[in-house]
Amino acid sequence: MSVAAYCIFCYRQIGTSGPATKTHLPWNDIRKIAKVTGSLILGFLLSRGFVFITYEVLSLKKLLQIDTQAIHQEKLKSYVYIRTTSVNPSDYQGITYHARKEIHKAVRKILETEAKIFRRPFSEQFSTFDGEDHECALWLLLKRSQSEDKEVRLQAVQDLANNSHWHDYQYGTVAQTCDQRTAIGLARSKDIDLRFFLPPPPLPKIKNDYPIEDELRLLLVSLPQTGLDPCVQYFTSLALRESSQTLAAQRGGLWCFGGNGLPYCETLSKIPSETVELFCLQALVQHSKVSSHCDKIEAKGGLQLLQRIYQLRKDSAKIQRNIIRIIGNMALDERLHSSIVRAGWVSVLAEVMKSPHVIQSSHASRALANLDRDTVKEKYPDGVYVLHPQYRSSQPIRADILFVHGLLGAAFKTWRQQDIDRRLDKKASEGEEDYSQCWPKTWLASDCPALRIISVEYDTHLSDWKAKCPVEAHRKSIAYRSNELLDKLRAAGIGDRPLVWVSHSMGGLLVKKMLVDASKNPEMDKIVNNTRGIIFYSVPHHGSQLAEYSINARYLLFPSVEVKELSKDSPALKELNDDFLSFAKDKKFSVLSFAETLPTHIGSMIKLHVVPLESAKLGIGDLIPVDVNHLNICKPKKKDAFLYQRTLKFIQDVLAQEIGD
Repeated sequence: MSVAAYCIFCYRQIGTSGPATKTHLPWNDIRKIAKVTGSLILGFLLSRGFVFITYEVLSLKKLLQIDTQAIHQEKLKSYVYIRTTSVNPSDYQGITYHARKEIHKAVRKILETEAKIFRRPFSEQFSTFDGEDHECALWLLLKRSQSEDKEVRLQAVQDLANNSHWHDYQYGTVAQTCDQRTAIGLARSKDIDLRFFLPPPPLPKIKNDYPIEDELRLLLVSLPQTGLDPCVQYFTSLALRESSQTLAAQRGGLWCFGGNGLPYCETLSKIPSETVELFCLQALVQHSKVSSHCDKIEAKGGLQLLQRIYQLRKDSAKIQRNIIRIIGNMALDERLHSSIVRAGWVSVLAEVMKSPHVIQSSHASRALANLDRDTVKEKYPDGVYVLHPQYRSSQPIRADILFVHGLLGAAFKTWRQQDIDRRLDKKASEGEEDYSQCWPKTWLASDCPALRIISVEYDTHLSDWKAKCPVEAHRKSIAYRSNELLDKLRAAGIGDRPLVWVSHSMGGLLVKKMLVDASKNPEMDKIVNNTRGIIFYSVPHHGSQLAEYSINARYLLFPSVEVKELSKDSPALKELNDDFLSFAKDKKFSVLSFAETLPTHIGSMIKLHVVPLESAKLGIGDLIPVDVNHLNICKPKKKDAFLYQRTLKFIQDVLAQEIGD
């Protein structure tokens, strides 16, 4: 208004200053007006431009503040920490905010038009002040993900994970700004976009002539060597011995790993580096079970070393699985969570969670569950794996199902679908893409989503010749394993909800022993009181012919403690069965037993009926004979097979009150 008034004043002054004989303005006068007004308008526009530029600089300075201290501490160029301004909704209301937004939009349009006229590039990231609501939502969600209110925090992480309209730079923004809890929560979200995570930080380069196994050996040597558990000592000494190139050279010619080592024979002067690494990693797995040793591993740069090996050995599933197992064990200690996150393991675990291989994904799931203290109150020790739910879910957990394998079994392979013989079953082989590597994880989880499904793993062997840890044989007894597993299961929250046990072979004897021991321990009475039912797949309640055969051929097989305990009519088995029946009838457990009717091939020459029908008979509950061998009694052919459907019905019946229809 002041500029316009000044122009009118000048016009009137020029128009009345001379004689009134001319009614039109001379060109000289018009030029004078143009000079005055033009200079004023140009000055006004330039001043507004400088004001706008100053405003933009101040706004950007306020929005983006680089935490140089964090960068100095991390010394990693790929990590940038951005501190956001307040995103309180009340700060974005009122006339001032809306006026600034409209002015900003107008200026943005002018600059876009100018860029088109002069054919200059215009950056889409010029400013986000005039962004739409869905763009502002990113910053709102990031702020809420750090809220002190747990419900607000969890909902923000869920909203971040569920939105799929973010641009690449917005995913990068989340990766750089989110805190530790948010990153872990995103990693445990189903179908998460991996762009939410920064890649592992770059590691210092090492000399080409410096083998990675030397670093592993140095790490093992730096860990405590005295006062150790005998098995930890055994694995450590084995790794250090077998990783010695000098010893390998002394062997000369043909040397062979046998007995307790890995089966490997070669006419070389040294052991393959991958084999050495595997020995060392197996030793580190044992050390990672000891909390104080985990501190040492972290302090000696073990997390970074494991990251390097993981990236170098992407072609070795066994090496990668052992590494993730170590990370899962270290994640049991909350003091190490920050170190694990800084070493870049969250992005690695999030990627492995997407693996189609159930063993790999379940190891990663266990590690992330131990890191996620926001939604998981339980901790999962080594050998305890959650098959469902492996991701964060709004579905409440009503009950637990616990799977316990038997001799030569494992947490995953024991519970796979029955293997398909392509030559005999062409129709089945055509649909092998639907083959289940672990039917509790796929079939049971889809039929009963309100269940938490857990599978445990422990080492078993038919012969001491194949034992992984031959020292202290008593550790392989059912009694020792019962106490060890009970402690792990209580840490995992077993007993806090209604519970159904599912067991195969010797695993059923272990279940009975755990329940008997828990009934005598007031601290474990929750496990007994919350047990609703037990399923036994070919459990040798009265002994097994396998034990008889092993004892007769002991000079060939060197029968293990586990096998010796399965001797037919063993006093220990009879005492265990009597103790179990005495309190099981009082507790009125529901029991379902399946029995094999076909013999099992053990090797190429041995054919045995491992658990006869009379041995599978417990004395309570239903007993159902099935025309399969000992290995396939817990492996249904398909989802609609009788074996699975009868198992499912039992679980749904005993947990009807908890899971409904």
